[in-house]
Amino acid sequence: MQCCGCGVEFGDQDGPTHAYMLSSPGCWAAYGQVLVREYQDHSAYSEIHRLTVDTYAVHHPGIETAQARSSVGFHLSRIHLWLEFGGTASEIDAVRDEISAKRRAYPWLTPPATRAALSVADVLAATTPEAHTEMVRQWARAVWKNWSEHHATVRAWNMGLQRHFRSKP
Repeated sequence: MQCCGCGVEFGDQDGPTHAYMLSSPGCWAAYGQVLVREYQDHSAYSEIHRLTVDTYAVHHPGIETAQARSSVGFHLSRIHLWLEFGGTASEIDAVRDEISAKRRAYPWLTPPATRAALSVADVLAATTPEAHTEMVRQWARAVWKNWSEHHATVRAWNMGLQRHFRSKP
């Protein structure tokens, strides 16, 4: 079965999915396996975990609902801070309240018509913590690039937050 969010074929399987991040049961299960890996070895994956969550959420935006608008806006904002400001997990977490304050005001951003080149399946296929981490970064870059039509909007939302980041690219 092809995932309605990312477009990847995961085979036919039954199972749960997320309430508003629309996906196939197979894709949701693959994401769960990636999260299990990250939770089981916190020391190896702590810096990349939130980027995994942000990327999956944006790659599976769902349909226009209040929750989906907030989710996409919040997670796109975080991906922007990761990629364009070189933010670390702790730096981005430190501005979470400033990002969250805008959650109720996020407009619906029409999802990209095309699919990102990478997916959670590529992360799941990684066999070492280093490969996993690099694949999450590549996936995030691919998903961010896919949302290029909305980059100016997201940059405007994050205006002024760069003052919180030491490691600017």
